[in-house]
Amino acid sequence: MVTIAEDSLPGTAEETRNSSLSTTAARNLATTTKTPPQMQGITSRWLLRLLPWVQVSGGTYRVNRRLTYALGDGRIDFDINGSDVSIIPEELRELPALRDFTDTEVLAALGRRFTQHQYSPGELIAEAGTPDDRLVLIAHGRVDRIGAGKYDEETTLEALAGGDHLGDGPLTGDEGTWRFSYRAVTRVTVLALSRQAAQEVIDRCPGLREHLAPAERSATAHPTNTSGESAVAVASGHHGEPSLPGTFVDYDAAPREYELGVAQTVLRAHSRVGDLYSDPMNQVEEQLKLTVQALRERQEHEMVNNPEFGLLHNADLKQRIHTRSGPPTPDDLDDLLATVWKDPGFLLAHPQAIAAIGRECSARGLYPTAVDFMGHSLPSWRGVPIFPCNKIPVTKERTSSILLLRTGEDKQGVVGLHQTGIPDEYEPSLSVRYMGIDDRAVVKYLVSAYYSAAVLVPDALGVLEDVQIGH
Repeated sequence: MVTIAEDSLPGTAEETRNSSLSTTAARNLATTTKTPPQMQGITSRWLLRLLPWVQVSGGTYRVNRRLTYALGDGRIDFDINGSDVSIIPEELRELPALRDFTDTEVLAALGRRFTQHQYSPGELIAEAGTPDDRLVLIAHGRVDRIGAGKYDEETTLEALAGGDHLGDGPLTGDEGTWRFSYRAVTRVTVLALSRQAAQEVIDRCPGLREHLAPAERSATAHPTNTSGESAVAVASGHHGEPSLPGTFVDYDAAPREYELGVAQTVLRAHSRVGDLYSDPMNQVEEQLKLTVQALRERQEHEMVNNPEFGLLHNADLKQRIHTRSGPPTPDDLDDLLATVWKDPGFLLAHPQAIAAIGRECSARGLYPTAVDFMGHSLPSWRGVPIFPCNKIPVTKERTSSILLLRTGEDKQGVVGLHQTGIPDEYEPSLSVRYMGIDDRAVVKYLVSAYYSAAVLVPDALGVLEDVQIGH
């Protein structure tokens, strides 16, 4: 056995010993250069930056409008159990003819008469010129309304989706024909009510019969303009001295009121941390900064998704449109611009939806110009900038929505609501209130943000729904 001395080997501890002070040891005498705490959840929050903010001193913002005579043209929800779809009786009041009818038992009787049908892509649901003998409610899928163009070519007039309805002849008594054809674009599930089934219920229910009898007359009882507002009588193009019409501008007697919403949290910090570890950075202040960022992120989320005042839920039903084929094509963006054609301000979309727009434009050889906004290069469509917003939800089916806004009180647009000057204000409409120290020496601060959003007139906000963003 041969023994080799350790000091004869190359690279021994003696030879590899540092000839100068190591960095590990040097850090014991040095002050590290550090950053404030970073937070990945902070986004650009363009919606909060772009909306003009209105001071709401009383906590409530009332939107006065001209009187509007609106029939029930809303979306219909269904009770879905697997592949079986059934009517929710109260939802039938979204039909124009049943808008003010409140007898739930009669509505339930009507709902039981609907039958479920399935249509494959490309199959006709109704054909123009054939008898309008049924009421059709779309439960799922996309349907195109087809009409004839000026030169008799086939034209897609509108895309319909779940919640929309076709025809109302069985309820109004109109025995005409379908004005348009309706074709399934995807697999479509509908519920249909035949004229015979509807008439059986009407004959048995005098209240429903009386309600439906004047339906056609009540729809035209009040002269309105193209927006559904009470019309102002004006004479023009006349000669001589004819009698001029008298008129007045009628107001909505029950205007919409928006109350400020709130996002709150309690920030807790141990007094020992603040006392001993606040050099060079104030520990409580850094905690507060990140807490405020989280509240502002929640504020933007609520302004998009809140059921009471969120933009997605408060867009007028007539301002909601669907894509023609799924992905956000240039044609779809043009249709969206047509909903807010009076001075559109900006588009708001999820980053993945913006990527989908880019793919569709590239596939057609279109390269939208970029616009400069506050030093940021942003994509645009027809000169309208597109801002990213990750608060717009993406469904499990990989669909999302794209919003188009006109903003400002002077333009009758969308505005943000807040109240400045509140006690213990830290930022505009955000307060930090000291709550004391508990028996565990934990200091507490109540952090509150107050906000809301209002759509002054319906055509200030348009939404392109069910935008497919998957590859």
